[in-house]
Amino acid sequence: MAQQGDMQQRGESSAHSPGASAAAVAEAAADGRYDVLVVEDDPEINQLVGAYAELAGFRYRAALTGSAALAEVRRQPPQVIVLDLMLPDIDGLEICRRVRKEFSTGTVPVIILTALESDQTRRSGIECGAQEYLTKPFDPELLMSTIARYATKR
Repeated sequence: MAQQGDMQQRGESSAHSPGASAAAVAEAAADGRYDVLVVEDDPEINQLVGAYAELAGFRYRAALTGSAALAEVRRQPPQVIVLDLMLPDIDGLEICRRVRKEFSTGTVPVIILTALESDQTRRSGIECGAQEYLTKPFDPELLMSTIARYATKR
């Protein structure tokens, strides 16, 4: 468990929870579940969204920083990204832009989940290429139905 906490502090990411191997990613992908990457720097919120995703039948991968998220997306593009905007290293809008620019990840649906509620920030989120903009505190059923809607479109 200490290793998992150390990885979280460094912002590393992986399948299910920080610390899982590449083999775990491949195994989960082989089981046919849709892959959801949760990009949220608060480990408790990240794990909470991940727990809801798993209960809804999705495979959960976590990233605690923007750079960890980009590495995960490049390594194994998910079916859906749930993205916070306020990250410690790269802001979520920039993550969304970079995901859109990359040929292999340009069509990955992005659902922004943030505490920022201004109309300008909402517009910026949609303009950078996000499909949805949801705010915290969030309704877990709405978030899961939104994930399901976009996961099944790919």
